[in-house]
Amino acid sequence: MSRLPLLCAAFAAALLGACTQVNVHGDPQGWLRSQTDASATLRVATYNTSLYDESAGGLIRRLEAGDDNARKIAAVLQRVRPDLVLLNEFDYDPQQRAADLFQRRYLEVAQDGGGEALRYPYRYLAPVNTGVPSGLDLDGDGQSGTAARGDRARGNDAWGYGLHPGQYGMLVLSKYPIDDDAVRSFQTFKWADLPNARQPRDPATGKPWYSPAVWPQMRLSSKSHWDVPVRTPLGVLHVLAAHPTPPVFDGPEDRNGARNYDEIGLWARYLDGGAPAWLCDDQGRCGGLAEDARFVIVGDMNADPFDGDGMPGAIRQLLDHPRVAPGPAPRSEGAPERAAAYGFARKGDTAEHTGDFGPKAGTLRLDYVLPSRGWSVRERGVCWPRADSEAAKIADASDHHLVWVDLAD
Repeated sequence: MSRLPLLCAAFAAALLGACTQVNVHGDPQGWLRSQTDASATLRVATYNTSLYDESAGGLIRRLEAGDDNARKIAAVLQRVRPDLVLLNEFDYDPQQRAADLFQRRYLEVAQDGGGEALRYPYRYLAPVNTGVPSGLDLDGDGQSGTAARGDRARGNDAWGYGLHPGQYGMLVLSKYPIDDDAVRSFQTFKWADLPNARQPRDPATGKPWYSPAVWPQMRLSSKSHWDVPVRTPLGVLHVLAAHPTPPVFDGPEDRNGARNYDEIGLWARYLDGGAPAWLCDDQGRCGGLAEDARFVIVGDMNADPFDGDGMPGAIRQLLDHPRVAPGPAPRSEGAPERAAAYGFARKGDTAEHTGDFGPKAGTLRLDYVLPSRGWSVRERGVCWPRADSEAAKIADASDHHLVWVDLAD
């Protein structure tokens, strides 16, 4: 039977911080089972799930009580059945309770509109910068974030915007074992350490937006950047996961636009390889990705190649990188239908869009699965069905849609 998921079949067929010690969750028997069932292709996906809550522990409580959106997210994953998937905007908790609940009560239970139960023996999750107090005045209002201030003001002074540590976190789920000793994270990497960093400036004065006391301490990653090596039947695959900040919610200094550009740029520099002394991870290891390493970049990059509010060329740093495989973008039938309803003028192909951001922003391509050269891409797609299809009932749990790519040797 074809591995093409029923959810996407109709339109895909028409288209050719430091890590804790409990980051990696594994099951040796699961690895043995996966080897028995290994196929000739590897399906990799990214999905911004919007499974976050504004209160600490809120997602856990929702998953315990039964969450309709979580059921729909699980149903989509059961239909697509990726071998590896990055979930963006999945709240992090150190005990992994939310990840456990989502696995046991949602993925491992057949959902309405979904497919058969789905199990991932391995996962990676770690602290992120969102909601972590910096103790500094990052938004330029003259005050540093404290518990006495309002939630929004406190969130603006966190290393990455968030109302509690771990909000908008990331979670990698895998059918294959993760090499936990080789994982690299760049949660605490300083923005000022990036060569030619786009330091935000006040356009009225030309002076740097961040003070001389703040700029050297400012972290680049709004969540984190992870290099997660996975031992697949097709060899080791480096899953390069990130979720750069949206290039909006700031002022004329465009500090979020600059940060988004440089967060994306960090992966471009990482792909350049070599051993630059400035490119050091949270574990103290320095240097870029090995030249012979095979990888896939996944995540909500908050940057459209043609439209939107991002700095021009931001995502092109990856799309045009010589190590990234060229090729057509994943497409869907639902995206152009939705884009036409909004009527925004777009330079890019709306069939390649991955998210619906309402009547004020329209649709955009923000989510990416970008494999390295050397892979054969068999199929690809965005799981955004037409509004009149039965599958649309489970595809509305998030303002983003799952993007997947099938890789082969």
